[in-house]
Amino acid sequence: MKLFSGNIHLLENALGYSSLNQKAIAQNIANVDVPNYKRKEVSFKQMLSEASGKPLNAYRSDPRHFHIQANSEHTSMYEVKQQTYHHNGNNVDIDKEMSDLAANQIYYQALVERINGKFSTLQNVIRGGK
Repeated sequence: MKLFSGNIHLLENALGYSSLNQKAIAQNIANVDVPNYKRKEVSFKQMLSEASGKPLNAYRSDPRHFHIQANSEHTSMYEVKQQTYHHNGNNVDIDKEMSDLAANQIYYQALVERINGKFSTLQNVIRGGK
């Protein structure tokens, strides 16, 4: 018997994604002046396929559409090596990192409020609606 609905598990997985994303952003901000440091990102697609337990496949209505395949990496955090912003080889853009940090904080707070609402509803049911 499952005690909690699937929604709570999905919210839990989303909180895990947000936490890992926060860690990657914090590492990027902390290493903004380190020579040859390459920024890290979290792959939402990989996290989604891990959470669902199935590889992520998309319906293609036209053969010219790109085929989406699940990444074979086991880790969801990866380095972005394509661009370089600074003369020392570092590719961290502090303005982008700060905006990503703010967006991730808003996302995390929304998830926490949603899961609190779920537990409040459960608590209300346990009390018998009183």
